[in-house]
Amino acid sequence: MSEVEVRKDESFESALRRFKRKIEREGILKEVKERKHYEKPSEKKRKKSRRKF
Repeated sequence: MSEVEVRKDESFESALRRFKRKIEREGILKEVKERKHYEKPSEKKRKKSRRKF
């Protein structure tokens, strides 16, 4: 679970920005988007083969 401690004299907006960057670096958003809808294994293979070209 990701968390960010708000530093002394730090605004909420800057802490939120740091949190968003941390989430992006860890790949959590990408994983959530992938899990949002079920994708059959055959569809995954098809997408993977399209990415190669």
